Amino acid sequence: MRTERNLTRLDRVFARLDREPERPAHLDVPRMSRHRVVLFSATLAFYLAIVVAVLVTSWLVRFDWQVMFFRPYQQWPEIHAFLDYWVVLGQRGPTAVMVAAWLGWRSWRQHTLRPLLMFGAALLLLNITVGAAKIGMGRLGPHYATAIGSNEMWLGGDIFPSGHTANAVVTWGILAYLASTPRTRRYLSALSAVVSLSVGLTTVYLGTHWLSDVFLGWAAGLLILLALPWCESLIARVEAVIFSVREAWRARRTGIITVPEPSPVGAAAMVPQRSAPDGDAPSREPVAAARGARPSAYLAPGPHTARSERTPVTPAGSRRPPHPDRVSRGTPSARPVAGG
Repeated sequence: MRTERNLTRLDRVFARLDREPERPAHLDVPRMSRHRVVLFSATLAFYLAIVVAVLVTSWLVRFDWQVMFFRPYQQWPEIHAFLDYWVVLGQRGPTAVMVAAWLGWRSWRQHTLRPLLMFGAALLLLNITVGAAKIGMGRLGPHYATAIGSNEMWLGGDIFPSGHTANAVVTWGILAYLASTPRTRRYLSALSAVVSLSVGLTTVYLGTHWLSDVFLGWAAGLLILLALPWCESLIARVEAVIFSVREAWRARRTGIITVPEPSPVGAAAMVPQRSAPDGDAPSREPVAAARGARPSAYLAPGPHTARSERTPVTPAGSRRPPHPDRVSRGTPSARPVAGG
């Protein structure tokens, strides 16, 4: 009796890795639905409200100062060492390398550049929007504050919004955006939300950001994730161009040139002729296909006769009709000699 061993989860994982990479039949690409547009509009309104609240030095700025004077890193010093490492999950360099490695493997398995291209587009939007806001508003951080109760705006700083927070939202949120199934997307969305929230609060604990910086960082990262479906058509065109360039480069490298197959020898080809003077339709006549160049014939050494001196012959013999008085060339004439 033959028994089969039950495959464990690890065996199934390795079996899946050993399979030939293949492009999935259906990719769940997020669309710019009405629900997403509403979320984008609400997040943008929240973003603008935070900026206005800081500019007018409202209660939010006073709350920033209260949290700073509370000094969380002195209240709970035992977790300081752990949070020093945890905040790296919002640092752009290490997180970009980790996520790009995972998305590169997915691109290879699915035969598509969409994961890597979407991640690159998200990071580009993040650097442009968050960087411009940081430089434009120039807010100083808690460690460099100059006047108690002020908003510390336009003083040459670069912390508003929080770059760590926005980067955590985009970097880990892109994994949820690129998930293959809705169920995986829900799980990864929850995980990315926990990571981005904890990274933002960690910067407040360490005293490197105001709480309003973190609020604006969350909004800035979420705006980028919600706007990604608008980039799908552009990403698809860029992917098609990259693949076409790759195929052309491979063709040049291998030297394979696609040429049309020649027509059979003797096949009739229809070629148009010039129209008649009376305006009739142009006539067509079959023309034999051109044959390839033949190699030069080998001539045996020795004297050769001119073509005019040779009798045209066929495999069946001479084409001239027989004649009783005709003699072949080269034989002596048999004319009668008149007697004297």
